[in-house]
Amino acid sequence: MTDAPLVSMRNITKRFGGVTALSDVNLDAYPGEVLAIVGDNGAGKSTLIKILTGVYQPTEGTMSIDGKPLVLNSHSDAIAEGIDAVYQTLALADHLDPAANMFLGNELTTKFAGITVLDNKRMRAETERVLMERLGVRLKSLDAATESLSGGQRQAVAIARAVYHEGLRVLVMDEPTAALGPQETARTLNLIETLKEQGLAVILISHSLDDVFQVSDRVHVQRRGRCAGVVKTADSTQQEVLGMIVGAEEAA
Repeated sequence: MTDAPLVSMRNITKRFGGVTALSDVNLDAYPGEVLAIVGDNGAGKSTLIKILTGVYQPTEGTMSIDGKPLVLNSHSDAIAEGIDAVYQTLALADHLDPAANMFLGNELTTKFAGITVLDNKRMRAETERVLMERLGVRLKSLDAATESLSGGQRQAVAIARAVYHEGLRVLVMDEPTAALGPQETARTLNLIETLKEQGLAVILISHSLDDVFQVSDRVHVQRRGRCAGVVKTADSTQQEVLGMIVGAEEAA
């Protein structure tokens, strides 16, 4: 992990009408680290990452990437800056095969007898390559509909779609192990470790402190729209983080 953060968010505040969802939040994400964001429902986790990925714009506050000002007016702007997200829903078309999902909306084409047609062979080859080279995953079949894949395999396809963009530098993962069994969870956590080793800044949103303490380097705790603190995972405990989530010190 380098000394300088890849992405910084400073004094981020977000209001929806009279409701303040975020208040004066700071966040730093470094290349080659996993930063976990935890907190109860309504703590501001989703709002914070939607600002980072260009879905929302902050009411107040600034962002930077590589020390340069970062202004995102859309999710497309975020992708252009190397920031993307894999959400809990995965946004996969279940009836399509993995390659079709990988290139959905960005299909590769070729010319045949002067007519532009889908280059299915190249899309399959690229899907196989990215899954193997970037994630170490090999699917038994690229012909099957995505709905027939296991939860972990579906997660791998969604991640592969994000990392296919060569400029990807920050990947937000929203509850990636939700609804997965123990083996699939372990595989998904291994994928996160693999992305970290490739130098990405991985931001993990999770309710599972077991997962958080297994793969994260630091934990950013959100409580009632504010940052309740940031700890190094190696220097903390699940009990300490849980106390920050529920406001144990305030109660005391």
